[in-house]
Amino acid sequence: MNGEVMDIYAIGARIRMLRPGLSPSELKVVDMLTRPDMAASIKLKDLAEIIGVSEPLVVKTTQKLGFSGYRECRKFLQAYNALPSTALFQEIEPQDSTKEILSKVFNTSIQALQETLAILDVTCFEKVVSALHLARNRDLYGIGGSAQIARDVAHKLLRIGVRASVYDDAHMMLMSSSLLQQGDVAIGFSHSGRTGMVIDALMQARRAGATTIAVTNYEESPLSKAADLVLCSTARGSPLLGENAAARVAQLNIMDAIFAALAQKDFDSAERNLQKTSEAVSEKRRK
Repeated sequence: MNGEVMDIYAIGARIRMLRPGLSPSELKVVDMLTRPDMAASIKLKDLAEIIGVSEPLVVKTTQKLGFSGYRECRKFLQAYNALPSTALFQEIEPQDSTKEILSKVFNTSIQALQETLAILDVTCFEKVVSALHLARNRDLYGIGGSAQIARDVAHKLLRIGVRASVYDDAHMMLMSSSLLQQGDVAIGFSHSGRTGMVIDALMQARRAGATTIAVTNYEESPLSKAADLVLCSTARGSPLLGENAAARVAQLNIMDAIFAALAQKDFDSAERNLQKTSEAVSEKRRK
């Protein structure tokens, strides 16, 4: 891919992340190219005729996806579709049994975890860990389901003595971000990367001098553009489950890894604080 060696597991994830930046015509090309039943031997001319677009547009679209051209795109997509994890993904059907539903939901999450790991920027991850470790204030922003992820993160960090504040109200986010300064960190959680309240808060935090971090499913989203550092999760869409369910699992795993990396920064302190916080709530557990 443009002279680079890419992890095959990352192919589908990269294409999904780039979708928001594609035109309607380019999306038609992508939808046709990524169909598992698309014949690997189909010629460029025939594909363009089926879609109803020009051959140059098909080639241009494959290049936007990071391939050198149509032929390389088909080669990589064929390899991606042959992966066991890709085959795991199946839509939930009305006639599915309980066992089939369980299997499909779990397999969708398994694929999301494998592909998120494949696309995760390790250098960016390390910068996020370092920024959080050195930060004076850590403010987390999210709405709806994303707010629940933020709360889970704050809960885990508190267990090892790393304090973070969660805001899920538009006014509170703006008030919080207006008080941040250099040396502080603001993290915006948004699956779509288009949640206006979270974007506004992250932009204000950035103007105030704080390090801004986006946790999202789309690298080219407005939230990503408002962030200094971007951690991307990925999940395939489903009419019933949507993308959010599996992407939430992937985002929680990313943040679990950050928790572990932060604990490693000062292992003795993390271990002491973990013992203190565990003992503090132990009396509330029923025997």
